[in-house]
Amino acid sequence: MASYIEPAPIKDKENPFESMMSRFDLAAQILGLDDATYNVLKTPMKQVIVSLPITMDDGAVKVFEGYRVIHSNILGPAKGGIRFDMDVNINEVKALAAWMTWKCAVVDIPYGGAKGGVTCNPRAMSAGEIERLMRAYTTAMLDIFGPDKDIPAPDMGTGPREMAWLMDEFSKAHGTTINAVVTGKPLVLGGSLGRVEATGRGVMVSAFAAMEKMKINPYGATCAVQGFGNVGSISAKLLHERGVKVVAISDISGAYYNENGIDITAALAYRDLNKGTLEGFKDAEKISNEDLLTLEVDVLVPAAKEDVITVENAPRIRAKLIVEGANGPTSAKADAILRDKGIMAVPDILANAGGVTVSYFEWVQNRLGYKWGLDRVNRRCDRIMKDAFEKVYTTAEKHNQSMRIGAYIVSIDKVAQTYQLRGRF
Repeated sequence: MASYIEPAPIKDKENPFESMMSRFDLAAQILGLDDATYNVLKTPMKQVIVSLPITMDDGAVKVFEGYRVIHSNILGPAKGGIRFDMDVNINEVKALAAWMTWKCAVVDIPYGGAKGGVTCNPRAMSAGEIERLMRAYTTAMLDIFGPDKDIPAPDMGTGPREMAWLMDEFSKAHGTTINAVVTGKPLVLGGSLGRVEATGRGVMVSAFAAMEKMKINPYGATCAVQGFGNVGSISAKLLHERGVKVVAISDISGAYYNENGIDITAALAYRDLNKGTLEGFKDAEKISNEDLLTLEVDVLVPAAKEDVITVENAPRIRAKLIVEGANGPTSAKADAILRDKGIMAVPDILANAGGVTVSYFEWVQNRLGYKWGLDRVNRRCDRIMKDAFEKVYTTAEKHNQSMRIGAYIVSIDKVAQTYQLRGRF
């Protein structure tokens, strides 16, 4: 059994890497990892920081800072998104890269974990400026990216358009079209059917699997969804279509509550006609995002940003089940509070792994040169998500731990075993 130093106290909303490590440490102790394996698995394999001088539309040259962290390539090529956001920093990218390692392992796909980002505000940039920034970032990462080395994808502030530019820039540098270098591409460039909906679909599948364990009847069960971007809106739509009563939704304009249930199809149509925001949505009363989190509902889906459930508000949360659509929405110190209250939390590395699962399908299709139909994509993704849920649930029960620690045990055990079988390279 390895000897461990007591981790420093976790400060909510400060260091996501420390937050991830506190969960990692507990799972490692339960598994009895030896010191060598523990030290390899906790340490990012590669950290790259680059300066990106970009000519802006007004002729000025602005220098942006870009990051790429490869946490692990033990299971296979690294996989992880690229984030364009003002809050991007090395600690966040390190934490997200490690989460990707555990996420890929928990759903049993042959990828390691990575993450990238550029500190910028894409909402204040023109399409041309964003394109120049993405192409410069790709050029700086030519030695890092590759279909057998590191496969990026969209994340906050990026989407299929940016992935198309990345694929084009990488392909030009290699003199041939290389679709498989990136996932989350437009369909015409080798993107996969079902990819846009995949993360939200995984949240829905996880929610139904958990409701079955908790004996909550989904027909008429109530749900609140924080965040109405890609993940939140699709989670809400799929839950709504299957009989769950979604009573609250939210975006940056605030939260909207209707005890009789919100028509999610109408909310989506309103958002799309209203410049992408729910501002002024009339079919529900406006409440704060903080109030949404503490509503008395069966299911709470935090699908916005990190650290929205903290020691401050965890004692007031009244949901029976939390299904994490976002990465890291629950701070480390809030975990114990939720567990003491008897709230089941399906963790991010399991609940939102539908996205990376269908990204894997996209990469497989690109490598094969063969396209799958939507039914095949959804059927295979649903099966992987259900199998992963069962494995995590069984592991958590066996060790008398939360679902989150169960997920970390499953994933760390898989990566550790692979590392040892490969001969500790």
